[in-house]
Amino acid sequence: HTPTPPHTATRPLLHTLPHAHSSTLSYKLAYSLGYVLIYYGYFTHHLRSHDSAHTLPIKNTWNILPRPDGAGGWFNPYLTQLSWSFFKQSFLKQLLTDGERYIMTIFGVLSFAQQGVYDVINNLGSLVARFIFLPIEESFYVFFAATLYRGEPVSKQKQESVPLVAETLAMLLKFVLLVALTILSFGYAYSALALDLYGGRLLSGGSGPSLLRWFCLYVLLLAVNGVTECFVFAAMSQKQVDRYNRTMLVFSLVFLSASLLLTQLFGSVGFVLANCVNMATRITHSCHFILSFFSPTRHSPLREAVPSFPVWLAFAGACLTTALSEAILCCDSGWLFRLLHVAVGTVCLCVVVLVTVLVERRLCLFLMDRLPARVGGAMRRLSTALWKLARLPVDHAHVD
Repeated sequence: HTPTPPHTATRPLLHTLPHAHSSTLSYKLAYSLGYVLIYYGYFTHHLRSHDSAHTLPIKNTWNILPRPDGAGGWFNPYLTQLSWSFFKQSFLKQLLTDGERYIMTIFGVLSFAQQGVYDVINNLGSLVARFIFLPIEESFYVFFAATLYRGEPVSKQKQESVPLVAETLAMLLKFVLLVALTILSFGYAYSALALDLYGGRLLSGGSGPSLLRWFCLYVLLLAVNGVTECFVFAAMSQKQVDRYNRTMLVFSLVFLSASLLLTQLFGSVGFVLANCVNMATRITHSCHFILSFFSPTRHSPLREAVPSFPVWLAFAGACLTTALSEAILCCDSGWLFRLLHVAVGTVCLCVVVLVTVLVERRLCLFLMDRLPARVGGAMRRLSTALWKLARLPVDHAHVD
């Protein structure tokens, strides 16, 4: 059999690429148009309801469309400047998000095979951030933006809102931290098994498990950064956003430099470590802003967000137990030993959840009030039964 010449094999692909790009662009345009129409349809339906006058500052759908203001201009100067600031910030965040791909393409620090494994791990690890953390960040950004006066110090905020904001920020941070700690603690011992089930030896036999384990640490930092930044962006003034954009330029340079250096030392893991460095610097900046914002008050949401010592102990025990289980049972001894390894992890997860429910009662009460009625009611019944078994008071929201 004579091999097909490379130019002959790639010619159909080259002919179809323009059509592929056109199809992709058409899909994106259709998606964007559908997204806009859904929003306009929602507002049209809501404006026709009886309670719309009390919830929206507009009277009909035409008020949503662009129109000149009373002075004859089409753009509000303050909102235009603020939008431009957020645009620059989004551009820099895009550079930070996809910076490793630019490094891969320009400097060729990884082989194509290594790039393929890295992309698979990156996409798998991003699922948690995309489906759990991102909706939380977007929802509570709206809450913080609606509750706080942008750019004003805490002394000029509505005083009844300050405790609510501090409580919400602390509990939200603690929740995402606990979710991310669960991923980190169990991800170490189950990364190889998960990749073996997903892609076979091609993923689980090389650097894949190590990459996914380090990515679990990156998810932890990603979760904390998302919540802290959603508060910071809701409270910052336009000048502070512009100043933060200049800071993000420094973060971008640090990230790109760290990517080049760490990939030379650790290979594809270096990209994950560089992302961790990037997230750690952004978390440090956000925490500094939060500490400064709440410093005139008695509230300390960052300190209140730290889980209790028994919870840390439960996570440490689960991590050590599952790591020992992986060394003994997984993953070359057959399906029976794999199932036993999964059973060990299930028991450890139940212990972690039990300790968390018994110790972090304030967080449980916070979640009960904000989850949908059916889920919150089930959680309340389960938590109440556990608290009664442990002889803990049921009707107090705070436990020292």
